[in-house]
Formats: sequence, C-alpha cells, structure tokens
Amino acid sequence: MQVPFTVNGREVTVDAPPNTFLVQAIREHLHLTGTHVGCDTAQCGACTVHVNGRAVKSCNVLVAQVAGAQITTIEGIAQPDGTMHPMQAAFKECHGLQCGFCTPGMVMSAIDLCTHHPKSSETEIRELLDGNLCRCTGYQNIVKAVQMGGEAMSAAPAKTTATA
Repeated sequence: MQVPFTVNGREVTVDAPPNTFLVQAIREHLHLTGTHVGCDTAQCGACTVHVNGRAVKSCNVLVAQVAGAQITTIEGIAQPDGTMHPMQAAFKECHGLQCGFCTPGMVMSAIDLCTHHPKSSETEIRELLDGNLCRCTGYQNIVKAVQMGGEAMSAAPAKTTATA
C-alpha cells in the first residue's frame, strides 16, 4: 500500500503492508531512527512524534492513518542551521536526560505540552507527561527542562514544521 505524507517538511510516500505502524515506517522505511521503539503498547512514549501538530505515540497508529498528514520527528525540530529547538536546549541545560533512550519522545511530548498548555505548573507538567516513562532521571530535571523550554518557546518565534 502506498501512503503519502510529509515528514519534517519533506513529502514522502511509504510502500508498506496495511498493518505497518507509523513507528516502523519512520524507522525502517524512512531511516529516521531518533524515534525509538520502547514498549510497542503505547505505554512508554519513546515513539512520540507530532502528527498535524499534536503528540502521538507512533507505535499505536497505522501508517495508513496518517495519509496526507504532516509528521514531525525529533530529527525535524532543530533549525536548518543545526540550532537546537528550545526544548532540546533546555533538556541539555537542565540535565533532563541520562541514557537518552526516552529523550526524543519526552522532548516531543514536552513541546506539545508547552504548545497547548503554556505556563503549566510543576504539578501540571508531571500530570501532562503521564504516559512518558523515564527509567533513569527521576523526572526532577525533566520537569525543570520542560519549564525552561516552555519559557524559551514562549519567547521565541513559533516553529511548527521543519523544512527539508
């Protein structure tokens, strides 16, 4: 089955069986390996990407469901010159990562959180990140990073979709 969509500003068509999940199409067909496969059950959030501007767990969505959609992966959030997205920079600054496995999905969820719930409190951030698991950090620095990243996103011009 041919499924056309846009990923990180680039129009693509994936030729895949109907039972192919979006995470498989991203990793195996498009070779964008920043989107991680964690649990395969939509519990951990490691596979989080943006579909039409909203965070989605790509292990739980068939690629056929995103025909015509705008997809943004972790590879698509930095500026064309390589400047990190404010949320990436905040995760680095606040030490919001350790092993890094959950980080791409956590960053994508955090961007969605701050876009749709700006100026969230620490308690709200913890609640809104429910469904994104980190086994290394204890979440303290992740929450700090989301707060810092959210402030930086509010101060910076909006970047909704990457261009290739």
